[in-house]
Amino acid sequence: MARNYAPVCRYCRREGLKLMLKGVRCETAKCPIEKEYRNKPPGMHAWRRGKTSEYGVRLREKQKVKRYYGLLENQFQRFFAMALKGTDNTGVNLLQLLERRLDNVVFKAGLANSRRTARQMVAHGHLHVNGRRVDRPGYLVRVGDAITVRGAERSQNYVKSQIGEDVRPPQAWLVTEFNKLTARVIALPQREDVLLPVAENLIVEFCSR
Repeated sequence: MARNYAPVCRYCRREGLKLMLKGVRCETAKCPIEKEYRNKPPGMHAWRRGKTSEYGVRLREKQKVKRYYGLLENQFQRFFAMALKGTDNTGVNLLQLLERRLDNVVFKAGLANSRRTARQMVAHGHLHVNGRRVDRPGYLVRVGDAITVRGAERSQNYVKSQIGEDVRPPQAWLVTEFNKLTARVIALPQREDVLLPVAENLIVEFCSR
């Protein structure tokens, strides 16, 4: 599985908003976005940068989505190709596909404190989908799928340690039973379920050029 070892706080600074890439830390004063002297794009001469071009605006929207969901370029292009084959709006299709990724579902269901942790859970085989082990973070869930934690004590304790006291409420398309460490997909995600402020039409324009 490909990994990105770059310092993720730079991504939030570059996009100018919290991408919640470090889970609980992003909600504390340690987040660079909360610090005035660091709340600017990384680099030596951020203050000298001029107006962003139309190409740059569209590129930033694409990079924002990639970093929010933790994708590399080839993975993103694969999902965009899938979105193109849909009959609905391509941009909305893309966001819905990304929301259905197993690592995102585990994070949104509250079983992990960040997508990076959720991705590790899946890759290490701690989770089952419909009773079968799935170790691909990019696995697309469907309506009716049940995500459960493996019965091993190590897996159970690991997931419990990630939930903590501050449990995020699940979204309308997910139902989570924290006492049983399970989550169920009861509907497909809609555009309003995407919490990231993004203009998906600009992404489609960039990738279709």
